[in-house]
Amino acid sequence: MVKRVVILGASGRDFHNFNVYFRDNPEYRVVAFLQTQIKGLSTRVYPPELAGSLYPNGIPILGIGYLERLAENPGFDEAVLSYSDLTFQELGEVVSRVLKTGASFRILGFKDTMLESIKPVIAVTGVKTGVGKSSVSREIALELRSRGLRVGIVRHPMPYGDVFYPVQRFEKPEDLDKYGLTIEEREEYEHYVKRGFTVFAGVDYGRILREAEKSSDVILWDGGNNDFPFYKPDFYITVADAMRPGLETSAFPGMVNLLAADHVIVNKADQASREVLESLVDKIKKLNPKAGVSIAVSEVFIEEGEPKGVKRVVVVEDAPTVTHGGASYAAGYVAAKKYGLEVVDPREYAKGSIKRVYEEFKGIGPVIPSMGYNQEQLRDLEETLNAVPADAVLLATPSDITRLIKLNKPAFHVSFRVKILEGPSFKEIVDMFLEKASKKYVF
Repeated sequence: MVKRVVILGASGRDFHNFNVYFRDNPEYRVVAFLQTQIKGLSTRVYPPELAGSLYPNGIPILGIGYLERLAENPGFDEAVLSYSDLTFQELGEVVSRVLKTGASFRILGFKDTMLESIKPVIAVTGVKTGVGKSSVSREIALELRSRGLRVGIVRHPMPYGDVFYPVQRFEKPEDLDKYGLTIEEREEYEHYVKRGFTVFAGVDYGRILREAEKSSDVILWDGGNNDFPFYKPDFYITVADAMRPGLETSAFPGMVNLLAADHVIVNKADQASREVLESLVDKIKKLNPKAGVSIAVSEVFIEEGEPKGVKRVVVVEDAPTVTHGGASYAAGYVAAKKYGLEVVDPREYAKGSIKRVYEEFKGIGPVIPSMGYNQEQLRDLEETLNAVPADAVLLATPSDITRLIKLNKPAFHVSFRVKILEGPSFKEIVDMFLEKASKKYVF
């Protein structure tokens, strides 16, 4: 008997899980993708050319609010969780909603979803969004390149547009424009491209892997949210957050990453007391005694140098960090305090969709999330920033959003680099990876 399935996702792992497990599988029929987290996206269809021969009309992509309605008509037998950044409380709520319908609940694990590469794979994951995964990945990529290795960076998917690209390849700044990317997508690709790396993304991670393998000696998986990798890693790095202790045992699937890691990097150590830091490291070692541990800080700085004549700033933070990541602020706010700048609270000036984001994510502090999934959000972001009575905008998003919106005040760009203070350095971590990989691969 054919099982009817809905896949619960957020435009990322949901498509991957479908591609590797359900596509062309005659034992299942996927009724719909039901999505959460992504705001302002219209109803879409996963196209027939990607969905396969069993779905000549494609598969509808709806909001998760349709769960109960679909359970009644046309009905489904199983719901498959395929998104991340959940607290265990939120996970329990999703399970309860599914079981109430009479359907079964399922999570696909490593064996069902991880693809194997013919090249060595090093993966960087996190216990929660906003821990600094991409800045850690960047340091790993730079270290690998210094050894003369060609690094293919594969980024966790974010296919938020109406067009689904099986494979995307970003080598130069113009590549970021031709795909009509959202701000969040640009944040994850742009910083690599500026440093001369090639980044791969899209929706078909089997095809993406084959493409990346052609021009790479090593594959670097840069994880999204706190999801686990799509590729089977030869070396598994997980980043924890000293600024938000407790996430390592309260977030799903971040705790999976912690338990599976070969090495854990505790980031933002300067944002925690020594007592908190030692307690966190002790907990990590008890949970995963086989993993090595390094302690690191994210050093923030304004790229243009100290802003002369600027006293009051409005801060723009990386959106996922302060929305579903749960942080009240991030690098931009830290940089403002470092440079002695007054942060103007933007919340009373919020327009339209930005105002609604504050209403939904009440934990956001006196900063603006870099929302830009569609033109409405970009317009509301522009109007909000221009309405705030500040001398300048402090942009702590890796994407230069001044190319997308017009500001009525100068903008300064915040960058940060991860620096390891204690434990194995990035050089030593890469040494461990290459030593382990050398037993399996010929470089």
